[in-house]
Amino acid sequence: MLEYFKSEGRDIVKLKRPEPGCWINMVDPSQAELDSVITSQKVDRDFLYAALDPEESSRVEKEDDQVLLIIDIPVVERSDSDRRDIQMYAAIPMGIIVTPETVITVCLNDTQVTRAIIDGKVRGIHTAMRTRFVFQILLRVAGRFLGYLRRIERSFTQIERRLYDSQKNEDLMQLLGLTKSLVYFSASLKGNEVTMEKVLRGRILKLYEDDRDLLEDSLIEIRQAIEMAGIYSSILASTMETYSSIVSNNMNDIMKALTVITLILTIPNMIFGFYGMNVAWLPGAVFWIPIALAIVTCVIAWKYLRKKDLY
Repeated sequence: MLEYFKSEGRDIVKLKRPEPGCWINMVDPSQAELDSVITSQKVDRDFLYAALDPEESSRVEKEDDQVLLIIDIPVVERSDSDRRDIQMYAAIPMGIIVTPETVITVCLNDTQVTRAIIDGKVRGIHTAMRTRFVFQILLRVAGRFLGYLRRIERSFTQIERRLYDSQKNEDLMQLLGLTKSLVYFSASLKGNEVTMEKVLRGRILKLYEDDRDLLEDSLIEIRQAIEMAGIYSSILASTMETYSSIVSNNMNDIMKALTVITLILTIPNMIFGFYGMNVAWLPGAVFWIPIALAIVTCVIAWKYLRKKDLY
């Protein structure tokens, strides 16, 4: 998908063709769309293809009068209603290419970061002010990370409440999925932090005072998100270890109870086995004598094991 937008006053207007000062939004573009942008905007081909690599890490690169910023943005990886609406999260790269006349964003998915700008939910957007527009996107990305981290915290709280009642494999697997999401977020946030710090030095993009403040705000939110991700990861890890210990302890209790039951049930088998050998000297060769002896012996054994705190 290839779209052109330009700010007019407080509105974001969709264009039919690119103009100076516009924003070009590319979502999973076809080869024809890529060739069109490369031809019309004289964009470095490698810049566009780098942004479409799902394994590309966050970085910044400058080539002549063009700048490429690749940042990781959070996305919902899976939402399964059969799993009580617990969502998994991941991070994918988005490329931001700044040319002398336009700003180009390239991503494999249509994300909430760019869609909010298109829908006019973000105020103060001026596509012609290219540096500020880029920093507004970065600020929006940082805010999206914080929003998803809060969702993860709420999901964890819901699962924890359910685990108080019963330990189910489904809930434990959901905790594992949230832990993986936090690991992905932590790695992506640290990469974004390094990229923003390089831009803040002013060697890649010319920074004005207001633009610097906007970028510093983005960095503050990114660092806050890194701290939150670290705290939530620690809490989830300790929770997983705690419930693993609880499950192991419950299994030990079950095995202990089964062992005691097996020992007690062995006593009647031994008594009935002796009487079944037709040994003449055994006392009370009447059918109810072995039964009574077995019951009495089992009760004595059970009381002994209980006194020793073995049951």
